[in-house]
Amino acid sequence: MKAMLMTATGAPSVLQLADIPEPAITGPTQIKVALQAAGVNPIDTKVRQRGVFYPDALPCVLGCDGAGIVVDKGADAHRFELGDRVYFCNGGLGGDPGNYAEYTVLDQRWAAPIPSGLSFEAAAAAPLVLITAWGALYDRARLQPGHTVLIHAGAGGVGHVAIQLAKRQGARVIATVGLDDKAALARNLGADEVVDYRSVDFVKAVNDLTAGAGADVVFDTVGPAVFRQSIGCTAHFGDLVTLLDIGDTALGEARMRNLRIGFELMLTPMLRSLHAARDRQVEILARCGEWIEQGKLRIHVTRVFPLAEAASAHEAIEAGHTTGKLVLRIA
Repeated sequence: MKAMLMTATGAPSVLQLADIPEPAITGPTQIKVALQAAGVNPIDTKVRQRGVFYPDALPCVLGCDGAGIVVDKGADAHRFELGDRVYFCNGGLGGDPGNYAEYTVLDQRWAAPIPSGLSFEAAAAAPLVLITAWGALYDRARLQPGHTVLIHAGAGGVGHVAIQLAKRQGARVIATVGLDDKAALARNLGADEVVDYRSVDFVKAVNDLTAGAGADVVFDTVGPAVFRQSIGCTAHFGDLVTLLDIGDTALGEARMRNLRIGFELMLTPMLRSLHAARDRQVEILARCGEWIEQGKLRIHVTRVFPLAEAASAHEAIEAGHTTGKLVLRIA
């Protein structure tokens, strides 16, 4: 089968299209999926740059997010029938094979049905960002109706989903963006206020918009500098959740404000074999799938690349300022 292999740690050029053996069912509860599309996430580029999570794993197939059609299954795999459309976040970290390939095999437990009407490309774009935004807002921050939430990079992959999940919870949403078209997207998805961080101090803007109180919940999807600044516009006794390592950030003011600091790394259950937590993630996909079918949740795919151009997709993410999601079309 065709697959995009990570042959070494380094630049996007280490991704090489190759012919490798098709995976086969080896366990009774496994399913084999003919992949139609694979999501491209920042974690893919970081693994490529820094190395995989497992020793002696190269060459390997990257890509945590996949969507496709069930074409084979083990004797005890009863959740799906042949021909069913499924999506999932599985593999791509140097352990289980990822989804930059024509086929993959995974346990049925980690897959969910693709919502009706959703394209394979949009389905492949969805799992990691849906689970991440849900975990950050609903589980880590315990977002409540009436809360004010600040979502950084509101038009990004995680951010554009987070806006919608926050609005579904009855929150007031402030989103930061850096381009006019991103501001339009954030508003279209439900953001109540949009702050252009290029032209204004977002800390002052958020404090002004909240009469000096700050946001009850702040969701940092950008990195340490934004995390540090965000302390100054998080409400006393509020929640500040980040996806990134905060480095040596001084937390004196966060302590004075009695903030609850949260970290959201949705890959932990896969990396640590926390099966109950992964079951919860599949439940999240199923619930979000219902909202997608009802037209209450959208996945914004900005660009679709052919599998052979995976390196170009990585370059686009690393260039920054990506709107929504990028996807690889496999078939």
